[in-house]
Amino acid sequence: MEDLIVGFTNISIGQIVMLIIAGILIYLAIKKDYEPALLLPIGFGTILANIPMSSAIGEHGVLSILFNFGIANELFPLLIFIAIGAMIDFSVLLKNPFMLLFGAAAQFGIFFTMASASLFGFSLKQAASIGIIGAADGPTSIYVANHFAPDLLGPISVAAYSYMALVPIIQPPVIRFLTSKEERKIRIKSGNKEISQTVKILFPILITIIAGLVAPSAVALVGFLMFGNLLRECGVLERLSKSAQNELANLVTILLGLSIASTMTADKFLQPQTLLILGLGLIAFVFDTAGGVIFAKILNLFLKNKINPMVGAAGISAFPMSARVIQKMGQKEDPQNFLLMAATSANVAGQIGSVIAGGLILALIK
Repeated sequence: MEDLIVGFTNISIGQIVMLIIAGILIYLAIKKDYEPALLLPIGFGTILANIPMSSAIGEHGVLSILFNFGIANELFPLLIFIAIGAMIDFSVLLKNPFMLLFGAAAQFGIFFTMASASLFGFSLKQAASIGIIGAADGPTSIYVANHFAPDLLGPISVAAYSYMALVPIIQPPVIRFLTSKEERKIRIKSGNKEISQTVKILFPILITIIAGLVAPSAVALVGFLMFGNLLRECGVLERLSKSAQNELANLVTILLGLSIASTMTADKFLQPQTLLILGLGLIAFVFDTAGGVIFAKILNLFLKNKINPMVGAAGISAFPMSARVIQKMGQKEDPQNFLLMAATSANVAGQIGSVIAGGLILALIK
């Protein structure tokens, strides 16, 4: 009875606000299906973290222990990369290697947002952590933020995963603003050549070596992603590949969400900079989309066979949501236009591009 009285009398306005935010996250996860695998654990964990005198946080709190075990040492984000790598079929990119350029161009928003965040008074490391939201890659955002701005991990994680879920809402108006109806009708011939098993096996190995030499700080990020893909493509570890795609992904996703929630306490989250981070994260997504579209339009000035500039927007790492958005928009303009293969190629390239961008940021900022 005494604990009950203490709990009710010690709850602060901030904690009440955080409980409301937790409810909103849970609502978005269940009712709107916005990244439910992450937003639901984060939302429920936020409830646990904001109950007065909660035993879930603190030196011996389970959420804090999970954070120290899985986030502080970067284990959970890296394990998620193994799962993501096992899910991705890079053969669509190997049929259209030209699309790698869009995976690079669509990272523009990261660096634009970094510069913008610096103007708002964030330190260079904090600005880099906010800018990486534009990678549209939750694990990369968590990885970089944990290195540079662990105090901002909560809002950065929420922004990254929320905007990933909102890609179907964010991208279409940006794309329509930057393209004409005629451009959106452009058809693209997809590569039909078969990719050999040898090439599929060599690809993750070579990408790891090349990316590691270019950005050594990205070795863990790229390496775990490509190791997961090697499990998929090697042909002798199907059981491990399926486990990575299912059991590993599901378990680590739950633990990752709960761990992030340990940083979602009222004193850390309810700051003016939280709203600023959410706003800058949106800017990062918008400019990533714009960067890919504009890059495609510039290429079309020199190409005989024009590229549908909408495909450039799929160069962000929100796989496979962005590719589906482009396919849907293309068919709305021309029901016989099939952009999914090209858009998926750019989307897969974006996964690689976002990881390398994260590694470069870690390498260049000391």
